[in-house]
Amino acid sequence: MATTTVAQSRTKRLKRSDLVAEEIKRLITEKNLSPGDKLPRESELQAHFEASKGTIREALKSLEVQGLVTVSTGPSGGGTIVEVPLGRTLQFLQNYLFFKEVTIDDIYKVRRLLEPELAAGAVPHLTEADFEALGHSIACCDPASSHADLLSQRREDVNFHDILAAANPNPFLRFTCELINEMLRQLIVFGNRTPQSEHRRFGEANASIHREITMAARERNVNKVRELMAQHMDDAASSVKK
Repeated sequence: MATTTVAQSRTKRLKRSDLVAEEIKRLITEKNLSPGDKLPRESELQAHFEASKGTIREALKSLEVQGLVTVSTGPSGGGTIVEVPLGRTLQFLQNYLFFKEVTIDDIYKVRRLLEPELAAGAVPHLTEADFEALGHSIACCDPASSHADLLSQRREDVNFHDILAAANPNPFLRFTCELINEMLRQLIVFGNRTPQSEHRRFGEANASIHREITMAARERNVNKVRELMAQHMDDAASSVKK
């Protein structure tokens, strides 16, 4: 009963155009439409949802702001479905977390659970191009071989994890880890007062464990990759908190 009341209350607060926008999303799902496909014309949407031209246009504008469609004008205009950019989605979620008290401990508790599974799941899908990218990332973040500034090296540490994420076929796991990675990048940029000596030690340790993870992945040793990544997350959490 309580759930129904909450749902009814939310429905009452929504404008007609918001309700139509939600129905258009359902229409996309029902028709199995994909990025690049066109929505029905405005007149067809008006008839289908028994809504005015203004309501349909407002609904399409709402979907455009959300990043789900692009809207063009003219005889062949209308709504075209697009894939929501990852950057925009991350920004929305970061805005949600903006006033939350999220600590490094909070981040690494989640990261410790997810990253080992993310890396293990990526192993069977890594290509030679992925291994080249992993090797390049290691070289860029290793203080012994990189000429990049220290903050760039720390950002490259995170890029290593994004390469593994891109190879994992689980879109929800991949997205969640990419969100965490983006949060860590921003912490590096906006809040870093770590002495250079600590950066160097941290970079050397990261490069070393990244090499071990890459070697185990080349051997397609899923369990070893999982174990190494769990160790890496424990070590990284301790170092980052310092």
